[in-house]
Amino acid sequence: MANLSDRQQAIIHFIIDFVDTHKFPPTIREIGEKVGISSTSVVNYNLARLEELGLITREREKSRGLSLNWDQLQTAGFVGESNATFKVPVLGGIAAGEPIQVEPSEAATTDEYVYVPETMLGSSAARFANQLFALRVQGDSMIDASVLYGDIVILRHQERAENGEMVAAWIMGDNETTLKYWHLQDGQVRLMPANPAYDPIVRDADKVLVQGRVVGVYRQLA
Repeated sequence: MANLSDRQQAIIHFIIDFVDTHKFPPTIREIGEKVGISSTSVVNYNLARLEELGLITREREKSRGLSLNWDQLQTAGFVGESNATFKVPVLGGIAAGEPIQVEPSEAATTDEYVYVPETMLGSSAARFANQLFALRVQGDSMIDASVLYGDIVILRHQERAENGEMVAAWIMGDNETTLKYWHLQDGQVRLMPANPAYDPIVRDADKVLVQGRVVGVYRQLA
């Protein structure tokens, strides 16, 4: 890319490869070690240049507070369309079993993210990327839908759902959130599990709120 030195191009290629492998960004020291820069201030200088060009975004108070701007990288020719990745905040836990109370963090303050490839979400994901959030699954009521304890579900924030969609639903009165299939009929919502060991949760429609629709499942392999 024009206006980038060889060193800066090496840095951006390393960051892309690191994120693709580890699903989180490298530290300044890791970048310096890879490209042969011993001074963190020199690494910072080069990162500042990449930030000026819109290729990265930085949160300097965090050791891994660096994210790649995939649209700009694609335009600049550093990645192809299939390399697009979305940084999704993990906002807490959600029950896939009996409902439990959850207290999700605010997206602006969470320290945990997952990096989700566009191939998981579909080609239209870029249009709703800023509406994505993630919750860690607790329980096994959706096991027959291949959603396991410890998985991270990726959701699109929305307040409506179609019958048969998997959603995060807030049960008013109980003040609890659960992960289930959504079915609305005759003024009642049936929250359906994907495990025969669990019964549906049935509530009046005005007592259940959709918090988001599941658009992907992220699983970390040991």
